[in-house]
Amino acid sequence: MRHPPRSVLLAVAGSVALLGSVLVPVVTASGATPACTVEYTVTSQWDTGFQGAVRITNNTAAVSGWKLTFTYAGSQKVSQGWNAKWSQSGTTVTAANESWNGSLVTGASVSAGFIASWSGSNAVPTSFELNGTPCNTDTDPTPTPTPTDPPDPGDGTAPALRVSGNKLVDAGGRTRRLLGVNRSGGEFMCVQGYGIWDGPVDDAAVQAIADWHANTVRIPLNEECWLGLSNIKPEYAGANYINAVKDLVARVEAHGMTPIVELHWSYGQYTGNSAGCSDVHATCQKPMPDMRYSPSFWSSAANTFKNDPAVVFDLFNEPYPDRATSTAAQAWQCWRDGGTCPGIGYEVAGMQDLVDAVRATGAKNPVLAGGLAYSNDLSQWLTYRPTDPAGNLVAAYHVYNFNTCANESCWNSTLAPVAAQVPLVAGEIGENTCSHGFVDQVMKWFDDRALSYLGWTWNTWDCSSGPSLISDYDGTPTSYGIGLRDHLRALNP
Repeated sequence: MRHPPRSVLLAVAGSVALLGSVLVPVVTASGATPACTVEYTVTSQWDTGFQGAVRITNNTAAVSGWKLTFTYAGSQKVSQGWNAKWSQSGTTVTAANESWNGSLVTGASVSAGFIASWSGSNAVPTSFELNGTPCNTDTDPTPTPTPTDPPDPGDGTAPALRVSGNKLVDAGGRTRRLLGVNRSGGEFMCVQGYGIWDGPVDDAAVQAIADWHANTVRIPLNEECWLGLSNIKPEYAGANYINAVKDLVARVEAHGMTPIVELHWSYGQYTGNSAGCSDVHATCQKPMPDMRYSPSFWSSAANTFKNDPAVVFDLFNEPYPDRATSTAAQAWQCWRDGGTCPGIGYEVAGMQDLVDAVRATGAKNPVLAGGLAYSNDLSQWLTYRPTDPAGNLVAAYHVYNFNTCANESCWNSTLAPVAAQVPLVAGEIGENTCSHGFVDQVMKWFDDRALSYLGWTWNTWDCSSGPSLISDYDGTPTSYGIGLRDHLRALNP
């Protein structure tokens, strides 16, 4: 969907794979509180690098500025970070406060994150000093050991998925239709400075989605928030944002549902036809992803979830280079190859660039690529589809009652040929009538062909101003949402 109906519509380029906390010292062996405590965490790790974080707690008199130092025993090198001024001399790392987070009253904590390289071993530091004072003194002599292998987030009930012919199948070869909802919020709340999610995403809220008998949740994201760029409030960016996404993905999987991680809003200034905003930042929908940050987003996101084959990647929400270029051939070439595209003022990352960024990490997760006209046009998708060395490419399609391709004649002529060759997922279906007559037609056509679809959107907005499925996060449906809820329950009683 182009614009969430809110009153205000709204580089750290690391590659990550899921890990957990590796050192959590909290109290001294004697029971006395140390002058300061530091929790050092490897949040993600891959072949040559890792993403780390420190949480510093001041247990003595208040300070107006802080400087944390620690020493690595191996070859680790910090390259960049956030929420602190990071530097390294030899094996000694220093993190000094920013102007806005220097004050630490007694008992207060502050967190900062970083990206670093490593080789050989990635042993955790064993000593920390805050403003020259040792922290974690006399800590438990048996701290949590450094994990050597990342835990598998797919250990829940959500199945591992792969492409087989024109179907998505689980590890046993059984067809998996993706049927569910979108959970909007992660694409706009952070960039507007309000938070990370629009409404609750706790276990009860995710259970409410599962109670509709959905088996999939699509999660729209913002690349600037994920990468922790400086224009985003730090509490909603970087490691905090990534961890919130990881938590939601884990909850979705724990309820047996497939999470689709999707890039919704991206960087790049576009003021041409159908522009959503004039802002260079990721505050609205752009016609194509940008070369500056989008491949970095997918490198990081793919590394985060590459060990979890239950996660599906949706490369870019709704491309519309056709609104900027003069010919369909130019638009499709821009879509696939990126670069300098007519009518678009920033360097574009094409679908091939994003597939390459994902596969370069070793991730084999299924990858969705939506077509032109806000993913409503798949007429030349097969001709221009990117090359996927993993063989896990899926076509994505969006349809609303106000789109051009919104009838059976168009579906038969443009969607059916695509669905005969690759899996087809309607990542967004909906209507702006606050009823469900149109989505009923969509679901029947897709059901008849055993295809996938997800309703837009699981948010409590006014359904008369946009397709909103619920009036309460307990799962109470709107008159529009009743159609999808009852249909999913009938398919999966």
